[in-house]
Amino acid sequence: QVKLVESGGASVQAGESLRLSCAHSVDTGRGKCIGWFRQAPGKKREAVAGIFTGGGDTHYADSVKGRFTISQDSAKRTVFLQMNSLKPEDTAMYYCAAGSYVADALVEVEYGVWGQGTQVTVSS
Repeated sequence: QVKLVESGGASVQAGESLRLSCAHSVDTGRGKCIGWFRQAPGKKREAVAGIFTGGGDTHYADSVKGRFTISQDSAKRTVFLQMNSLKPEDTAMYYCAAGSYVADALVEVEYGVWGQGTQVTVSS
């Protein structure tokens, strides 16, 4: 049973940075992927970034390219989401998700296991 535990959410001012962490139990098999998604109040959940645990390939939503960086510590089975230059529109509940045989790291249905989420609030 894959387990995911997110941490690092907080309330910050616009322009500041945060680093989210996702502790997981996913191995580095082919197609295994950890993704970050977010959901703002009244909006649909959207992809933020994903990383394939085997090769380390990363993928980003256009809205966060250049500001967010996804990375991993394979030994500690932890995936990080470094978020810089935060904007009020980044305010959301951020979820970590795990998928096997993932073809597109930014597609929600590719993921079968989800964490409980961590809240990020950015004030202007």
